[in-house]
Amino acid sequence: MIYVHVPFCKSFCTYCGFYSEVCKGTAQIVDYVDEVCREISSRAAEIAATASVNTLYIGGGTPSVLPLSALGRVVDTCRKALCSLGLPADFEEFTVEVNPEDIVEKGPEYVRGLRSLGVNRISMGVQSFDDGILRWMNRRHTAERALRAFNLLREGGFDNISIDLIFGLSQLSDDLWRSTLEQALALEPEHISSYQLSVEEGSALERQVQEGRYAEASDEQCRRQYDILCQVLASAGYRHYEISNFARHGFEARHNAAYWRRVPYAGFGPGAHSLLPDGRTRRWNSDELPDWRVAQEFLTGEDMRVERLMLALRTDAGLPKAELERLAAPQAVSRLRSEGALTLIPGERIRIPEDHFFVSDEIIRELLP
Repeated sequence: MIYVHVPFCKSFCTYCGFYSEVCKGTAQIVDYVDEVCREISSRAAEIAATASVNTLYIGGGTPSVLPLSALGRVVDTCRKALCSLGLPADFEEFTVEVNPEDIVEKGPEYVRGLRSLGVNRISMGVQSFDDGILRWMNRRHTAERALRAFNLLREGGFDNISIDLIFGLSQLSDDLWRSTLEQALALEPEHISSYQLSVEEGSALERQVQEGRYAEASDEQCRRQYDILCQVLASAGYRHYEISNFARHGFEARHNAAYWRRVPYAGFGPGAHSLLPDGRTRRWNSDELPDWRVAQEFLTGEDMRVERLMLALRTDAGLPKAELERLAAPQAVSRLRSEGALTLIPGERIRIPEDHFFVSDEIIRELLP
């Protein structure tokens, strides 16, 4: 299970707090690719130890700013590392994150190139179909270009496309949010990820809030829009398999689902994280180009307990009843079940019901002594 972080963007979104840098040209890309390929080759044994889930996810940043030749070098290095260890070099799921504007600008040839690299899943950051909101977000694309990009991906043979959408903006009315969801469903994507706008440290949005230039949406508005999201996508046949993720049958993200199960993974590139097979050791790369440094920490038993609870209870699969009662105070489990905040499902598992997903953080806190 491999993650590669591409730290480049052409511009920064208003809300984004992820590590990225404005791409300064070919030389910077070459330096990055040289270093990330060296890192992948030097840590091949770690890849082998995390190969129980055979996925590759290239995220960012904006991976689609890279030319195909650069992406190809990274992918070839991953495959060579696997082959050197006698492991399959073809990934069951190979996802690349893209910006709609890059797809439109680079056109069908770029889409065919992604397919030729073995990419079989696309995650596209649409965020909105309203041009005013897109401008406020400082997105590079328009609504029309997002539709065009989606169609180019379909025409290029991609049959597993995920799109991202954002709700909970103070300027986003409930009617406009419903319209956004209807436009998304008209495209018939296999997967939709939808996130509530949050104020991230270091983002332009944080500065706007601090300076009084933006007022956050109320909790009531955010809750209404989350409920609308759940209702509309359920009616369209999507499975709500994680708090922020919805999929048609069989198109749940294997890579992300493995994170929620705490499956070991190997992360490469500046800002990337890894979880070693012992389940206790987490490594991360510093946010630097071109020579990032590696640090690590050892999780305590308490750390692992909290992670297991938090990640599993974000999903519709929840936790086995016996495990939940071992990880959390049984009396808290009993009380939350009586209040309808936890529910027993087939297979003797307990989950947070969908109508309580919005307050899942509060429920999980109550389970932690």
